Amino acid sequence: MSAPIYPLDIQSLTVETQQARDAGKAYANAYQAAEPYNHICIDGFFDPDILLKVRQDLGTLPEPEGVFDRAQERLKTSYNPERLPDYTRNLFHAMNARPFILFLEEMTGVTGLIPDPYYIGAGIHQVANGGHLDIHADFNLHKQMQVERRLNVLIYLNHDWKAEWGGSFEIWNKEMTKKEASFVPTFNRMVCFSTGSDTFHGNPETVNHPEGENRLSIALYYYTATWDASRKAHTTLFKPRPGSTDKADRLVARQSFVQDIVPPMIYRRIAGKLRRIGL
Repeated sequence: MSAPIYPLDIQSLTVETQQARDAGKAYANAYQAAEPYNHICIDGFFDPDILLKVRQDLGTLPEPEGVFDRAQERLKTSYNPERLPDYTRNLFHAMNARPFILFLEEMTGVTGLIPDPYYIGAGIHQVANGGHLDIHADFNLHKQMQVERRLNVLIYLNHDWKAEWGGSFEIWNKEMTKKEASFVPTFNRMVCFSTGSDTFHGNPETVNHPEGENRLSIALYYYTATWDASRKAHTTLFKPRPGSTDKADRLVARQSFVQDIVPPMIYRRIAGKLRRIGL
């Protein structure tokens, strides 16, 4: 068995700072040269015993914080780490701590990274059989902290997953004309990528595990204090794949149109009314 890429200690869930920096430097060229936007896929990221313990923790899950079941994101649930068992919660804390931040900064070239103590949208993600997440670009503003979203980290928890079972993570070009990469969500595979308003990605192919297993992953997001008043905040932006049956997100399109043409005070009133009536 090959050595883990990121040298996280199993017992204490800690790592030396210089080790973390060195691990990041080893992947800097590959990450920063990737197209159509910076990304990387690394297998064998942690000692597998770490993720086996996480899988044990997930045998009993609390009520999810997020439940999504609409055309663009079907049968997806998310679980905030603070409500999960100790071992898994501590792993998330380790990935929000200084050594992991330095690893990411060395690898990506993005400095001044800020972890999210709220875990907004992050945590354990589960997609049930029959579910999917269409191609999209992520929300760009953390509203509580007023910081800009810059990086996503995904670590997969699915043993011996096969491409034909759906759920592969896809990267698309900025014009949404071509799928540039696809990664099967198999155990101990880490995918990290830069986020922006045109960094399109998702897992649009329906999960169809022959024994009904769910697609499971760890998801964390990282930010920088680079937001300013000239920027326009947006929610998740879904994009249908050409030649597919993917559905356009008409709710977000309407909200964006209204936001562009009316004064901010009036827009907030209209948006509130639309939410109350479910439009």
